[in-house]
Amino acid sequence: MDPPAEEFNGSAGASSGAAASRKHKLSCPGGDPKEKPGAGSAPKTEDGRNPLAKKKKEEPGRKRHFAALILARGGSKGIPLKNIKMLAGVPLIGWVLRAAIDSEMFDSVWVSTDHDEIEKVAKTFGAQVRRRSPEVSKDSSSSLETIQEFLRLNPEVDIVGNIQATSPCLHPFHLKKAVEMITEEGYESVFSVVRRHHFRWQEVRKGEDRCTKPLNLNPAKRPRRQDWDGELCENGSFYFATRELVEQGYLQGGKMSYYEMLPEYSVDIDVDIDWPVAEQRVLRYGYFGKDKLEHVKLFVCNIEGCLTNGQVYLSANGEELISFNIKDSVGIKMLQDQGVEVVLTSCSDCPIQKLMARKMGCLLQQNEPDKLKLVESLMKERNLTWNEVAYLGYDEPDVKCLNLAGISGVPPDALGVALKSAKYTCRNPAGEGAVRELAEHILLLKEKARSKSNQDRIDRSTF
Repeated sequence: MDPPAEEFNGSAGASSGAAASRKHKLSCPGGDPKEKPGAGSAPKTEDGRNPLAKKKKEEPGRKRHFAALILARGGSKGIPLKNIKMLAGVPLIGWVLRAAIDSEMFDSVWVSTDHDEIEKVAKTFGAQVRRRSPEVSKDSSSSLETIQEFLRLNPEVDIVGNIQATSPCLHPFHLKKAVEMITEEGYESVFSVVRRHHFRWQEVRKGEDRCTKPLNLNPAKRPRRQDWDGELCENGSFYFATRELVEQGYLQGGKMSYYEMLPEYSVDIDVDIDWPVAEQRVLRYGYFGKDKLEHVKLFVCNIEGCLTNGQVYLSANGEELISFNIKDSVGIKMLQDQGVEVVLTSCSDCPIQKLMARKMGCLLQQNEPDKLKLVESLMKERNLTWNEVAYLGYDEPDVKCLNLAGISGVPPDALGVALKSAKYTCRNPAGEGAVRELAEHILLLKEKARSKSNQDRIDRSTF
């Protein structure tokens, strides 16, 4: 995916209504090295370089090692285990890990954590894990201290990209451009910013005998939004810096620049109230992977543990009864209306399931313990690839299909091995709307992909 034209790097300020692309070295006053990223930057000489950052001698022909590093401590005070809380069906940290890995710009992708569950999720998404020491796992520990420890333990790393786990709308093209600014334009540090149009006023604390005053506007000449370029503010998505700068206590210094991101991609989750807003934003602007999801043509769903909750009822005369939620049958109809074939699977030979499948207009495959063999047979008959398959499972026999399918989901009460393999975890339990929820997710992704494809055609036709 190519970046939108409005996003650019190093701009000192776009002209009104235009996306200028003017690159500048930035110079900021020195700051406390123990502050969080972006709080301080290295002192500069007249030529804009950091005198503290001594260039490490590079071996001739040696390629510099770029490492992506996501800091994910388990002791979040605002939201417990925030970094792996589900956001739009994906653990929060999974959004940035997916973007980092799919950018293909890093020699290694790491998560620094002190928590076992975060480690498990990170490895599931393909990241390496560095267990941080107790010294940098305190509430008072800074990001800089943790990154310095990481570099001490990973001497092969030359450039570190600190990616914030709380930025779920980050895309691979954002990271690709940041890396290119270092490799092709010679910057030693690059960080992300967003343009804000906020009028700022001086704070007056309780008990102070003075009036507030404007900090960035003249009230007598209050500009319209379209007449004001606004101000660039760090959005916290990422901070790239050389090993030498970090070792000297800086994440921003030397020859440095910024990469401006559009506001819709600038989401940072700090408190629980942000969650519903962020979820809606990520569904619209998040990165869902490389697959072209509008091509999903087959949805395979387990009856036991997905369409039903697995319970069997016995009548007074010994008849077996099962139930399903009408919301799930509507979800299946929604997929069918959009041209997606729905196949129900079961490990039993229950006659009631046949009636259920017939009522929903679905093909039913019973007595099929080998789910992988079943789905591959369905794909072969229809000449499909895994990218065109969506799969809803709940147990160990579903794991291979969950891993291979273009879209895969599980109810929240699925077994752990299935939870780790799925790309989406439903909020609704089995038999209580899980199928409807995944159906809506599939259709949302299809619509998102179609909109992007249409926009690409519009963009190309204007040139």
